[in-house]
Amino acid sequence: MDVDLVAPNDVDALTATKKAEAAGYRGVWIPEIKHDPFPLLAMCSQNTSAVDLGTNIAVAFARNPMTTAVLANDLQLYSRGRFMLGLGSQVKAHISRRFCMPWSAPADRMRDYVLAIRAIWGSWRTGERLDYEGKFYRHTLMTSFFDPGPNPYGNPPVLLAGVGPKMSRVAGEVADGFLLHSFTTERYLSSVTLPALIEGRAAAGREDLDGFQISGAVFVVTGETADARAAADAAVRSRIAFYASTPAYLPVLQTHGWEGVGDELRAMIKADRWSQLGEVIDDEMLDAFAVVADPPDVARALTARFGSVLSRVALAAPYTTSEELWQPIVGELRNWRPS
Repeated sequence: MDVDLVAPNDVDALTATKKAEAAGYRGVWIPEIKHDPFPLLAMCSQNTSAVDLGTNIAVAFARNPMTTAVLANDLQLYSRGRFMLGLGSQVKAHISRRFCMPWSAPADRMRDYVLAIRAIWGSWRTGERLDYEGKFYRHTLMTSFFDPGPNPYGNPPVLLAGVGPKMSRVAGEVADGFLLHSFTTERYLSSVTLPALIEGRAAAGREDLDGFQISGAVFVVTGETADARAAADAAVRSRIAFYASTPAYLPVLQTHGWEGVGDELRAMIKADRWSQLGEVIDDEMLDAFAVVADPPDVARALTARFGSVLSRVALAAPYTTSEELWQPIVGELRNWRPS
């Protein structure tokens, strides 16, 4: 199993990426939070030579398809073929109120968005006239002055992030892979996500998920001491609670009959009780969303849960610990093979 690192979304990304490459990680993802991930990845691409580099995620609807096509094409060139374009929709409030961009039918819009990017890349690759007429996006002008021509490293893979079945279906239909959200469970993955991905693949004329990359960041609760384990436990509960309070992720809670938890968390947020959110996540929910194990047992527990599905994994650990703790786990995951 390929093991990736999620680097910080700041200038420390370069140090983290160089360390990850030296430690044998297969790839490094940078999210879009307080800083734009594309300049950070450009910086990392010039200071590494082997590790894959990707956005997880870049906010698609904050940009138009042409802008994203240019950025991704450039990163593929700068990294010499190591770039992965990971896209996500974000939620309506951020797209319409933070970015002041249009929002409607996100799954259908994302399908159109990815197809537009592929049409733009196709025009650069073949020299044929750009003539994309979609439901949401229209790209019909590309002059030689602005045409970078074919990328010598080919086009980067496009991976879509999704939680609900509609977006997962679109990912299976038009993307090269899927970015599995940390806020998922084994039950939700098997009953909702995988069937939706397979349905999307079928719509594109593909019979199964062969060749389709599924990458997931999995919550892990572990620690070398009781105090460290307690700190990890509290941090992961808080992160799970934050996601559970988001209406867009309600389908995951519904699968387990936990809708009331989401209602309770949103009420707490309105009352400005942010610091107490993690207390709502009981042991059953923690075990459903996270791998909870002592360090020597983490890799075994993770592969037992997700090994048959994930082609690459990142360890989601929103707490501070030593790299020495992770190295044996990463090594075991890299050497793991399906039985």
